[in-house]
Amino acid sequence: MMSALPPASAQSLNLQLRYQAPTAEGSPRFHRLTRDEQWDPDRTAVIVCDMWDSHHCVNAVRRVAQLAPRIDRFCDTLRERGVTIIHAPSSCMPAYQNHPARARVTAIPAAATMPADIASWCDQIPSEEAAAYPIDQSEGGEDDDADDHRQWAERLAAIGRNPRAPWQRQVDVIGIDDQRDFISDSGTEIWSILTSRGIDNVILVGVHTNMCVLGRPFGLRRLASAGKNVVLARDLTDTMYDDRAWPYASHFTGTDLIVAHVERYVCPTISSDQVLGDQAFRFAGDHRIRLLMLVAENEYQTNETLPAFAAKHLSTHFSVQFAWGSDTERHEIVGIEQLADADALLVSVRRRALPQRDLDLIREFVRQGKPVIGIRTASHAFSLRDQPAPDGKGVWDSFDADVFGGNYTGHFGNSLKTTLRRRTDAIHDPIVSSTGAMNIQPGGSLYKTAPLAKGARVLLEGMVEGETAQPVAWTFIRNDGGRSFYTSLGHVQDFEQAEFEAFLSAGIHWACGLEPHTLAEVEAQNKRYAAGGGKQRK
Repeated sequence: MMSALPPASAQSLNLQLRYQAPTAEGSPRFHRLTRDEQWDPDRTAVIVCDMWDSHHCVNAVRRVAQLAPRIDRFCDTLRERGVTIIHAPSSCMPAYQNHPARARVTAIPAAATMPADIASWCDQIPSEEAAAYPIDQSEGGEDDDADDHRQWAERLAAIGRNPRAPWQRQVDVIGIDDQRDFISDSGTEIWSILTSRGIDNVILVGVHTNMCVLGRPFGLRRLASAGKNVVLARDLTDTMYDDRAWPYASHFTGTDLIVAHVERYVCPTISSDQVLGDQAFRFAGDHRIRLLMLVAENEYQTNETLPAFAAKHLSTHFSVQFAWGSDTERHEIVGIEQLADADALLVSVRRRALPQRDLDLIREFVRQGKPVIGIRTASHAFSLRDQPAPDGKGVWDSFDADVFGGNYTGHFGNSLKTTLRRRTDAIHDPIVSSTGAMNIQPGGSLYKTAPLAKGARVLLEGMVEGETAQPVAWTFIRNDGGRSFYTSLGHVQDFEQAEFEAFLSAGIHWACGLEPHTLAEVEAQNKRYAAGGGKQRK
């Protein structure tokens, strides 16, 4: 067992707790926020939930195999700092009947007072009542290939295990300290451990977030309701979610959706790198591109249309996060610091000046040659129409030209009907040809964008009566080598059309080096997405 640090129980744990709060009272949008806390190791515990030695879902077994060494290292490091480690492999207590860490539990007297229902499963706490559950797990969440699952069940039966409940003990990669740890799957026993040791702070790790980690008697819901400072280690967990179920997202997006639900309605989260000092854990199969959307405009309702679009059409290949314009300070985008960890950026911002550090963050992101996508007002995102910036804020007047090769100078009248035409040299471009883009009926005014920088490849042009045609969408390879895609479309009525959703999705995928979605794929997803919803049980 690793023992990298000497005992230092007097040294506080410096943690950054992440949570989500509405952008304004009653708002459906949430800012991702953090707060720093110092926890006394002597008053802190880690509960390792259901990291079993086997499972009926072979993909779950594979992910546990990846996760277990990281959890072991996490527990080792915290144990040496004085944190209590409680191993909770549910229904596996017979395997530990003679284990010192189990005997240590049975020697602890029952707490004088117990929270209501601490011995029972919990499906929901009051703070969740108004929330829509983010995934459909009602079929059990198994995401196995059918042949793999059949072969795995045969293997379990051949070695004498119940294929539906094959776990017998905790996976042996996670070490149990005979002298210091505890083993229990009982809510009352674990509450008594916490009480006897004066523990106020609890970190949950293990599986599965949407089921056991949330619902067990010692899980997040029960401990949060009982007043403990409980957090989920968001990178040391997994979900039981099948990407063939609603919302038809990547398995890892399913986990992200549950983590976001936890951060909004149950408790904050931390990540293991805060303890181990390296990078947060990421599953080997998680190849999603981390896309940050900056949304700060009041004209076109992209604070509503973009989240809905992303949920339907980007959740397989992308991990999408949002940074919203502040509801109280016009020239502030809350959460823009997430850009430091992003792989791609989408901008839907209109005439905002930002603190220089935030502008520098965007400039550095662009300088690194990463993909940038812009819609509608992104062409004048960080320009104040030649007005001076407020004190302490800066502008980037040439953002349009520098990043998109654009030349926005205003727009034609709102009453003028825009028609689209495809450039002849873009006839076979999949962003146009496979998305039905020519059938988009623009809902907003036509932007004046000509002439573009040399090298910009125009995909669509827009025309109003009596005026010169204007580029409406184009691709651009920047001086830094990065790919940019921009379209002056993005009106709320545009998002009501499957052709625009397909076109925007294709542009985003192109910018990130992926095969674009087709109109047929987008229409099929719209149909099945609308027919489903989040559900815990049948």
